[in-house]
Parts: sequence; C-alpha cells; structure tokens
Amino acid sequence: MREAPAIPGVILAGGLSRRMGGGDKSLNEIGGRSLLAHVIDRLAPQAGPLALNANGDPARFAAFGLPVLADPVAGFAGPLAGVLAALDWAADLGAGHVATVAADTPFFPADLVARLRPALAAAPIVLAATPHPERGRMRHPTFGLWPVALRHDLRAALLAGTRKVVQWTQAHGAVEVLFDAPEGVDPFFNVNTPADLATARHRYSEGCA
Repeated sequence: MREAPAIPGVILAGGLSRRMGGGDKSLNEIGGRSLLAHVIDRLAPQAGPLALNANGDPARFAAFGLPVLADPVAGFAGPLAGVLAALDWAADLGAGHVATVAADTPFFPADLVARLRPALAAAPIVLAATPHPERGRMRHPTFGLWPVALRHDLRAALLAGTRKVVQWTQAHGAVEVLFDAPEGVDPFFNVNTPADLATARHRYSEGCA
C-alpha cells in the first residue's frame, strides 16, 4: 500500500505574549536552546515542510530557516488567524491538510500527527485533548489537523468577528483525540509566564520531556 504523503506543519507563534511581558516567548531558552528549536525538533519528524506563523519582522527568526507566515487578518485576531495563515500556505503547496502546534509547548507528543491523522476519516478537523479531573477532558485547540477546503470559510468567519477556536471548530464537526497525561504530567504544558518557563526548565532538567 502506498504511504500517504506527509502533512505540512505550521508552528503558531503569532501571539502577543502579554503574560510573559511581551516579545517572542518562543525564543526563551530551556536546556540552552530556544523553545522554538525544541518545537521544531519535535514536529519535523512528524510532518512534511514546516513554516512558522509569526507577526512583525521575520528576520528575527532567520536562523531557523523556516518560511515565516504573518496573520492574513489584521489586529492580532488570535490562533484562528494563525490557522488561516497555515491553511493558505498549505494550499499553495497543494496539500489537503495542515498540522498546527504551538510554539510555546516544547513537550507535545512525538506521535501527535500519527495519532490525529486516522480521525480525519470521520471528521474534517481533528484536535488534541487530554484528560481533566473536573471537565472530563481539556481541549488543546492549537494542536490539530485542518482541511485546506475550509480556509475560505475560516477567512469569512474571522472577518465577521469570530475569535474562539472552539466556536468555529464545533460548527464544522471537529472531533478530539485523547492523549494520556501520565502521572498528571500534561504533554501539552505551555509556557505563558516566567513561572511556567521555570517549570519547563526544571522539567527538562529532570528528563521529563
């Protein structure tokens, strides 16, 4: 049987990093390397061509050697704007889907795309989730597989004011794939604050990546 082509991947780094005090939080280091470098290393074996969604001067990311995709909707419209940038880029590549991950989440599963991909047989959008003691499960909506066919719909939704990922994905029948959080260690732990960065550094130093 012929192997399916690799899905291209986009790392979402278009936020304002307010809780980190601004700047590019993905350039903060753990283990002597930037968060973004760790994310690239984790995604590269799982996906086809890679790109980075980020706003502002792309030259600050030149060392990573990735295409830098600005949000196609003005005004920092949130993660969905990054997803749209990813979909437009994937369409130019001739791909049917694109995978997205967050630039501030260095420990996400090494089998993320492989685990998500089979669910595309039942739904157009597939998102990651982990168990949650109170909610039952916690969505991680920046980690998913998205169909290029919905990019025009997403553009219209953004221009109409839609900002919540869950609102748009639920309207299109998204499903979730549940990933384990062994011993309560969330593989989708993300770095939002200086305290989170300290936690990530400790986790890395303890070999819990």
